[in-house]
Amino acid sequence: MASMLQPQIILLKEGTDTSQGKAQLVSNINACTAVADIVRTTLGPRGMDKLIHDDKGNVTISNDGATIMKLLDIVHPAAKILVDIAKSQDSEVGDGTTTVVLLAGEFLNEAKPFVEDGVHPQNLIRSYRTASYLAIERIKQLASSIEGKSLEEKKELLANCAATTLSSKLIGGEKEFFAKMVVDAVIAIGDEDRLNMIGIKKVSGGNMRDSFLVNGVAFKKTFSYAGFEQQPKKFLNPKILILNIELELKSEKENAEIRLSDPSQYQSIVDAEWNIIYDKLDKCVQSGAKVVLSRLAIGDLATQYFADRDIFCAGRVAEEDLQRVAAATGGTVQTSINDVIDEVLGTCECFEEKQVGNERFNIFSGCPSGRTATIVLRGGADQFIEEAERSLHDAIMIVRRALKNSTVVPGGGAIDMEISRYLRDKAREIAGRSQFFINSYAKALEVIPRQLCDNAGFDATDMLNKLRQKHSTAEGAPYGVDINTGGIADSYAKFVWEPAVVKINAINAATEAACLVLSVDETVKNPKSESAQGDAAASAMGGRGRGGAAFRGRGRGMRRR
Repeated sequence: MASMLQPQIILLKEGTDTSQGKAQLVSNINACTAVADIVRTTLGPRGMDKLIHDDKGNVTISNDGATIMKLLDIVHPAAKILVDIAKSQDSEVGDGTTTVVLLAGEFLNEAKPFVEDGVHPQNLIRSYRTASYLAIERIKQLASSIEGKSLEEKKELLANCAATTLSSKLIGGEKEFFAKMVVDAVIAIGDEDRLNMIGIKKVSGGNMRDSFLVNGVAFKKTFSYAGFEQQPKKFLNPKILILNIELELKSEKENAEIRLSDPSQYQSIVDAEWNIIYDKLDKCVQSGAKVVLSRLAIGDLATQYFADRDIFCAGRVAEEDLQRVAAATGGTVQTSINDVIDEVLGTCECFEEKQVGNERFNIFSGCPSGRTATIVLRGGADQFIEEAERSLHDAIMIVRRALKNSTVVPGGGAIDMEISRYLRDKAREIAGRSQFFINSYAKALEVIPRQLCDNAGFDATDMLNKLRQKHSTAEGAPYGVDINTGGIADSYAKFVWEPAVVKINAINAATEAACLVLSVDETVKNPKSESAQGDAAASAMGGRGRGGAAFRGRGRGMRRR
């Protein structure tokens, strides 16, 4: 009786939505599976593209997993985890973003029947982590190193890695052309870690094969004044002065107050303003520079002055381009024109202004430092060029990772099938229910070759049976899906390679995401209460009102005095 009279304990604000238990976990798994289903069809060389149209009217056509996940406005809290792992995969290794989302979705899908049967999620999490550790160890055993090879052999291996990445993109038809370009660009920047040292400039018009690589810096012609056309447009071994100051005639009346007793003195002030700008320009000429670049404006007076002295100038150059010119030519950005010494001037073998499509480009080639490169992309529609840029970004990241980590594994679903077989064999050595869970993890890995077949229009069941049979033999490890023939083939022999770090990162991230979703057993949602908003507004108004009243009170008080 006493227990019945106890008051109800209210912990959460009225209107708070709580859902917990098995149903909540299954709901989260379903949400993640739905997200994976969106990007499922974009996997592989025959993957389809997604057209995403946002509320601002921007249209994006892409089959890059990370791009699609960013543009999808996902509101489900558990499904957002998949967006995060796609972003982390993109920033860490550049490729494998669709793979990581698919794997995470499939791990959860395989865990779902166990959860519904009452298995505790922590048992699943423990087994999944064990399986992930075993899978990564197996990848490291199977990986082939590219260390110790000559530069030409290395270039060929890296080009194969880049071509594998590009084969699933919109520019897959020209993958050999772009793969070579990407490898040359990455080798040009050497050990430079800053990715922005490889510039990608987009010019509409022409076809993809009109794209070209500049071993140096190229940027679009900036805004120019009269007199610009009189300047020379080509120099051999010029000295380059890089500035961060304005070379314009400045009227000082906004910055200073001058009082004159004699009107004739006014002319001397005007002359002083002209002398300041001429002094700056003279010092630029005396430095011996033949190319003058500035982040700020170079006015009409300066443009004409330089043209008369056969010097090329460009103002309002983008900060990123200016830094790349400085890195490539060995120059230093100057914030003052006084005491310019030879050491701060850059140089290059050739500078020229060149017409590309309907744009004009300033091109610095044969740079001594050589730690930068620029890819000029051509193509028809703007959306196509945008997607080509995203594809090249992925390829550049992959080549950089392959250079740094120097191990590659066979692609085309070969490595996934081999790990799956290895885990099934390992599971037999494990007693207890963990055997089931590791088996389900192994089955989930088969989603990659299965989806490659589905997207190419092949019979996935038949193909997986062939792959399982081949992988059960001693020499079957490198065999994967052959997209061109609809059969199976040795991925190494077909040059379908990818850096081992891509697979390792994908399995790590997908397992962590699956474990994170499985460890959540309750969702608490605190909705913004309308009454709370109303109270806040009222208190704010009250505060203003009281403030007003207080001021009025002081006013009346003063009048009484």
